[in-house]
Amino acid sequence: MEHQVTTADGRRLQVLERGAADGWSVLAHGGTPNSRLLYEPSVQLAERQGIRMISYDRPGYGGSDRDPGRNVARCAEDVRSIARALGIERLAVWGISGGGPHAIACAALLGDLVPAVAVLASIAPWGAEGLDYFDGMGRENVEDMQLLMRDRDAARAKTEQDRLEALAASPKTLYETFETLLSPVDRQALTPALTQFLYESTQLGLGPSADGWWDDDVAFLESWGFELEQIRTPVLLLHGRQDQFVPFAHGQWLSRHIPGVKARLLAGDGHLTLVDQHLEEVHEWLLARLEAS
Repeated sequence: MEHQVTTADGRRLQVLERGAADGWSVLAHGGTPNSRLLYEPSVQLAERQGIRMISYDRPGYGGSDRDPGRNVARCAEDVRSIARALGIERLAVWGISGGGPHAIACAALLGDLVPAVAVLASIAPWGAEGLDYFDGMGRENVEDMQLLMRDRDAARAKTEQDRLEALAASPKTLYETFETLLSPVDRQALTPALTQFLYESTQLGLGPSADGWWDDDVAFLESWGFELEQIRTPVLLLHGRQDQFVPFAHGQWLSRHIPGVKARLLAGDGHLTLVDQHLEEVHEWLLARLEAS
């Protein structure tokens, strides 16, 4: 089911609802680039577990209006607007990759609404003390982030070009763009079905413009708009040692700095394997806290 939600400041958010309509509500923050599409095996899992699964196009993607200059913290009020519009009083949250910081923002800023948050393969804040941000990161991601820090105009132009190339890609050529980011376990996890989902999500999210992608990337490298020390909500963190999209050191750093976090630092996992192999565990952990809240 599709919804169009209006935020407090008048922007439109395109929201997708799948799974068990009368189940506990769980909102998923997708990666970067983003769209509201949900991976069908994840939806089927949600149905079996009795979960009403919700996702949305972050501002500037797909059917959602842009929120120029947004920081990571801004997503919290968007999530609150979605919950209010859908009549939800308690909402668990998880986020993966570029959705990780947005899930963390919900833990820090929505304690009255969100009783539990799971964070999968999340990046850490730029400039985090004691973290070598790029160590272990695939070349493609390193080059893009370094260009953004060095030359904003050139980085914006490259984002525009990358969008055009992504929209012109086929599932096969999309797979090839991940070449420097795929560890052996992630190469195995990137099945034709997952590749097709990532292709369709990219087409939907980037169809209107590159604005959402650009705004995500800028927000990650600037102040997130909150401090990790604010978090009082229970957080489950998963990160794979073989992750080349977001290096394992990011998960280690977050596990040391999120108050009270339950960290699962997984030697045999990469980036893509986390949803494929651990989402059932993540959902069970969130459901237990929803039921107790």
